[in-house]
Amino acid sequence: MSGAVLEVRSLAKRYGNLNALDNINLTVGEGEFVAIMGPSGSGKSTLLNLIGSLDRPTAGEILLRGNPLNQIKNADEYRNREIGFIFQSHNLIPTLTALENADIPLHELKIDRTERNRRALRALESVGLGSRAGHKPSQLSGGERQRVAIARALVNDPKVILADEPTGELDSATGEEIVNLMKRISRQRGKTIVMVTHNLEIAKKADRIVHLRDGRIEREEIVKSELLEDLLAFASSSLGRRLAGGEPVRDSELERLGIFEDGRLGERGNTLRALISELRRQ
Repeated sequence: MSGAVLEVRSLAKRYGNLNALDNINLTVGEGEFVAIMGPSGSGKSTLLNLIGSLDRPTAGEILLRGNPLNQIKNADEYRNREIGFIFQSHNLIPTLTALENADIPLHELKIDRTERNRRALRALESVGLGSRAGHKPSQLSGGERQRVAIARALVNDPKVILADEPTGELDSATGEEIVNLMKRISRQRGKTIVMVTHNLEIAKKADRIVHLRDGRIEREEIVKSELLEDLLAFASSSLGRRLAGGEPVRDSELERLGIFEDGRLGERGNTLRALISELRRQ
């Protein structure tokens, strides 16, 4: 994580006499995955809607990459260019294929159909659904439909992804699969993700949990990452020091680290690969 992508300053939202949000201050860094939790009516979805420019605050301001949202002239264009949305209900159009659903945000851009299809297919491939591009939502499982929704959120290469209860309609195993996918996207592609959830186990997949109550931030907690601890330990190991020093490393050495699952790199392995690539670029 590096630099602030999203800043919320003294944010308030009132509906008549109801304070939906009151003096919210929050900074989210580049590539950070933040979960927003709280009881019903605590202001979680209201905060997400304000960040996504689906509503306007009563007071305070929101800055995306240093640019105040209240100065944006065309909110639709802003959302299409900078924000990806993932909803509890996948909101796919039932008569369209996965490919056609994924390319919907691209229709506002001045690019031809061939390029739209190429980008949409690439987005589907990134969530493991390249082979299902021609299937309609009724032909997909719940988890696959939500993966299409994630591909749709990614297709414009947004800086920030906003997810409102993205696992709410999924069983626990599928929900964990989806949030793990979101976590990999955040880590490997540097996407900033802000996710609303009621599920503590899902929230624990994030880097940080922000707890709301009665429209105010009650507390924040950094999630202890077993993966991060493993990587820090690796960085101080003999092999880690060799990598940092630019020395060559064989795949057989990586295999002995136990990061392979069913003959393929697991989550730790893929993160380690990304770390290796970054070290070699420096």
